Amino acid sequence: MTTLQPPAAAEPRPAPPPVRRDRRSWTGWGFLGPFVAVFALVFLAPIAYSVYLSLFRDQLIGGTTFVGLDNYGEALGDERFWASLGRVSLFLAVQVPIMLGIALLVALALDSGRLYGRDFFRISIFLPYAVPAVVATLMWGFMYGTRFGLVGDINGALGVSLPDPLSPDLVLASIGNIVTWEFVGYNMLIFYAALRVVPHSLYEAAQIDGAGQIRVITAIKLPAIRGALVIATIFSIIGSFQLFNEPSILQPLARNAITTDYTPNYYTYALSFNGQQHNYSATVAIVMGLITMVVAYAVQLRGMRKGV
Repeated sequence: MTTLQPPAAAEPRPAPPPVRRDRRSWTGWGFLGPFVAVFALVFLAPIAYSVYLSLFRDQLIGGTTFVGLDNYGEALGDERFWASLGRVSLFLAVQVPIMLGIALLVALALDSGRLYGRDFFRISIFLPYAVPAVVATLMWGFMYGTRFGLVGDINGALGVSLPDPLSPDLVLASIGNIVTWEFVGYNMLIFYAALRVVPHSLYEAAQIDGAGQIRVITAIKLPAIRGALVIATIFSIIGSFQLFNEPSILQPLARNAITTDYTPNYYTYALSFNGQQHNYSATVAIVMGLITMVVAYAVQLRGMRKGV
C-alpha cells in the first residue's frame, strides 16, 4: 500500500535586500531653495562684502591695501563715532520708555472696553505709522520752524518767543517727538493684539476674587503680554541705534544743530558718500551692528528670564 506523503513545504524566499537610494530627494530643497537664495543675496552677501571692505584701505600711494584689523582699531578710537553712539544711547534711554509707556496705556484703555469710540480711537492712533518717515519728518520740520512754521506763527500771533525746537539743545528732543508720534500706533497694535488673546477665564477668576482694575493689570495683563513687551522693546532699541531718516532730513533746517556725525548711521552715510571712505564706513557699520546685536540680545535674555 502506498502512502501519500504531503508535499514538502516550499522553502521561504529570502527577503529582498533593502533598496538603497542612490539619489537624495530634493523636493524639500526645491521649496526651500528660493528663500535660501534670496536670503543669501540680500542679507548674507552684503554682510560678507562689508567685512571684506573693512579689511582694506584706500591710500594715495599704493591704492587699495590690505590692512587687516587696523580699521577696527581706528573705529574704536574714533571720538566722533563714540559721540554719535552716546547721543543715540541718550535718545534710546529717554524716548523708548516714553513711547512704549504711551503705547501700553493706549492698548490697556482700548482693551478695557470702557473707551468711547474705541474703533475710531484705535485707527487714529495707528494712522501716523502709515505716514512715510520722510513725509512725517518734513511735516514736523516745517511745524518746528521759527520763521515760517507753527512755532513762528505762534510767536507772531501771541507776541511771545518760544524756544527754537531745532536749536542744538532741543533738536534731539524734537526728533524724539517725531519718532514717538510715528511709532506709538505700531507698538500699541502689538500690545493690543497680545491683550486680545489673554484667556477670559483669568478675568472671571479675578472678578470672583474681587480684584480691581489695577490688580488685574499688574497681576494678569502685564505678565501675559511680557513677550510682546520684550519684542517691542527690542525693535525700538534697534530702531534707535539705526536712527537716520529724521536727522538727515532735518539737517538742512538745523545746520548748526545736526552735523554729519549726529548718529552712527548718519556718520556711516557721510563717510561713504561724502568722504568716499567706503572701507572705513563699512568698518563703522559692522562695529555698530555688533553693538546693536549685543544690546538687543542682552535685553531679550533679561526680559524673558523667569521671575523678572
